[in-house]
Amino acid sequence: MTGNKHRSGFVNIVGNPNVGKSTLMNLLVGERISIATFKAQTTRHRILGIVNTPEMQICFSDTPGVLKPNYKLQEQMLQFSESALQDADILLYVTDMVETPDKNADFLQKVQRLNVPILVLINKIDLSNQQVLASKVEAWHAVLPQAEIYPISALHRFGVDQVLKRIKELLPESPAYFDKDALTDKPARFFVTEIIREKILLYYDKEIPYSVEVVVERFKEAEDIIRIEAVIYVERESQKGIIIGHQGVALKRVSTEARRDLERFFGKKIFLQCFVKVDKDWRSSERAMRQYGYDPE
Repeated sequence: MTGNKHRSGFVNIVGNPNVGKSTLMNLLVGERISIATFKAQTTRHRILGIVNTPEMQICFSDTPGVLKPNYKLQEQMLQFSESALQDADILLYVTDMVETPDKNADFLQKVQRLNVPILVLINKIDLSNQQVLASKVEAWHAVLPQAEIYPISALHRFGVDQVLKRIKELLPESPAYFDKDALTDKPARFFVTEIIREKILLYYDKEIPYSVEVVVERFKEAEDIIRIEAVIYVERESQKGIIIGHQGVALKRVSTEARRDLERFFGKKIFLQCFVKVDKDWRSSERAMRQYGYDPE
């Protein structure tokens, strides 16, 4: 009789920055839920992506890359990553062909103590050869002997279906945690801020993208159009000038690109206005952490 019991669980994705967690998350969920760019520290929150079938519900959770915090924002990001260890039914630890298991040993020690199935996914295997891969598998097996190890290439979709199949086998029996039509636990506004932030990550250099926070001040949905007003907060006046660019050209490009993506995401016409304001040193401020939603649950 167990064959037709409903299965449900939290599958949490953790790992260091830039190993391909968000790309993997989007593949597993089948929707573009996590912003994936080539810059580290792209994901700042825990983002849930929900996969539903009549007999199961998989709640995937993407987390910020694990790093040693240098300021308040990164402390909060690390807390999101560590909270993912506490409520996981299955843990996906994502690494790649370049990284060695001794990077971020503190976090790995916490992973070693876990009592849930752990799948170590060695990503980007397309960038290497069989010999290097064999030594990587061995190294990870020594560090996490209880884990199952899967070589994958998220970029080329290699090995991802096999991982998904294994996740389904490991899911505990449980009723659904969310409505069966839910795709994520985040509101629409959240994806507006993420998509705008993604464009900023793509178009600006150095420290700028990391000094930016996006807040949606107005989100008004009509039948055929969504009107959105968003504020891009920066830490310094000089950054404001860079974001806006000469005669507003840079900001216009961000707005146009974000609008196109938002129209695809919501399947509706979007009217988007972006403003730039300074909130001095917000990344180190307790008030800003609360205001911008970085308080862990």
